[in-house]
Amino acid sequence: MSKHTHVLVVNAGSASLKVRLLDGEDRVAASLDLGQWTGMRETEALQRFVAGLPHIDAVGHRIVHGGTEFREPVVLTGRVRDRIAALSELAPLHQPRGVAGIDTLATTLPDLPAVACFDTAFHATLPDAAATYAVPAEWNRRWRLRRYGFHGLSHAYVTQRAATLLARPIDTLRIVSCHLGAGASLAAVTGGRSVDTTMGFTPLAGLVMATRTGSLDPGLLLWLNQHAGVPVDRLSQALEHESGLAGLAGGNGDMRDVLAAVDAGHQPAVLAFTVYTHRLRREIAAMTASLGGLDVLVFTGGVGEHSAPVRAAAAGGLGYLGVRLDPEHNTTAVTDTDISTPDAAVRTVVIETREDIEIARHTRTALGLPS
Repeated sequence: MSKHTHVLVVNAGSASLKVRLLDGEDRVAASLDLGQWTGMRETEALQRFVAGLPHIDAVGHRIVHGGTEFREPVVLTGRVRDRIAALSELAPLHQPRGVAGIDTLATTLPDLPAVACFDTAFHATLPDAAATYAVPAEWNRRWRLRRYGFHGLSHAYVTQRAATLLARPIDTLRIVSCHLGAGASLAAVTGGRSVDTTMGFTPLAGLVMATRTGSLDPGLLLWLNQHAGVPVDRLSQALEHESGLAGLAGGNGDMRDVLAAVDAGHQPAVLAFTVYTHRLRREIAAMTASLGGLDVLVFTGGVGEHSAPVRAAAAGGLGYLGVRLDPEHNTTAVTDTDISTPDAAVRTVVIETREDIEIARHTRTALGLPS
């Protein structure tokens, strides 16, 4: 293999699958999107797609959870695959689907090297003060409890891309990266390293999301279980699938639908939007405190890239930090652009997240190839 390595990137989400073949210049040579992906009936569609590709040198898989064992990309072996599968209880929506992608490609392309790239790995640099839960120390030791953080592949890509866009060395920048999609998290990045994030032991913590609650008072859950009689499995279903924007506004939690309902004067949607943006502003400020200041604010993900009202509502309460948006630039923004006013102390940028490029880079590095 050479520096022109073609990498097949397999990105399994909680329900869907995105597959991209990137050439040596990281251009998309072929793509496949499966709206439903359980790793069962849909494998034939993936196998047909791969069979029609002219040239693949390596496979890179996005895996959501690496636990404490996998702190960097790793070449896949049978043992590694089994260790990844054993972490499914920590990310039950994502991990089994990622493993299904590994298994399908291992069967379809058995002779090609494959690499697992972990969303949690970027946050392995969290200092103890940010990663440690204030629970009995024995619990932390026995069960390896810690704040893992997620969306690391996206945060890693967009922070580096922001530095490039602004023509400033990433080592000199304090960046808050806002990955806002159906799932959402922030990362505080200094010198290119994650030092804080909003998600925790699981992807439920932090911001309000499409169908997830974000952070809750644990006492509320204990009360619901012990005094209201809500069983644990019902709590789990509600926290993952029936909360967030969907829980407050109805529907499926799609921000576009929420904003349309806001424009129509639907009061539950108005409340949902204000709760969402209140939490977003609060957590951006918290990440800034972890950094000791802010140089760059990044918006990415489906909502972050495409929703000017969300960006405006978030930035509108952060003027004291030096965040100031140009209203016209914000409204008309396309990806990879600066939407700040000329005199803003903090540069605010919109970046298209490219997890596929980050995964391909990690895959080449893990295999000892130029990236």
